[in-house]
Amino acid sequence: MTSNATSSGKTVASAVRDVFERIYGDPLKQLESLITATGLPVYKDPKTGALLWVDVRELRLRFTLSVNKLEKFIEGLRGGKLMYTQCRRCGAKYFPPQVDCPRCKASDVEWREVSTEGELVTWTVINVKPASFSHQGDYVVGIVKMPDGFNITAWIDADPKTLKPGMKMRLVVDRRPGEGYITYWFKPAF
Repeated sequence: MTSNATSSGKTVASAVRDVFERIYGDPLKQLESLITATGLPVYKDPKTGALLWVDVRELRLRFTLSVNKLEKFIEGLRGGKLMYTQCRRCGAKYFPPQVDCPRCKASDVEWREVSTEGELVTWTVINVKPASFSHQGDYVVGIVKMPDGFNITAWIDADPKTLKPGMKMRLVVDRRPGEGYITYWFKPAF
């Protein structure tokens, strides 16, 4: 399997494209039938009775962002480390990292490595996923309080029934299973 392939051998991009087609194919056909029958893309919500307008235009976005100023963050991920920034002028710490301090407006930051353990604050199970993650099964997202002085929101690799507020979590920086690109998440630090 290549590093950018899902478990079925497809790339993440092609898997997401296929999901969009599955998700929106039938509803678009139903929408066409509705417009043909009524002349409007409007229907009555079965639960509330409210009239709902369904937009007939599809909007897909693909974008490219410059990350030049965050090169040390990218290098850190490649090296298995998660990096944050601390303003040299006022001492404010930022994760995700920022190279311009919103507090004092300085552009003088120091790059530091995030600690490898933190404490679980809260979590939730994501059952209804955005289309870009619809190829994933249900997953857990949590907030972990880091000893560095900030919280990190990330995926939690654990059965949610085993999670408890205050439990120690270990940071993992690696290739996300099923997608193949490098990111970060937490696991219980047993």
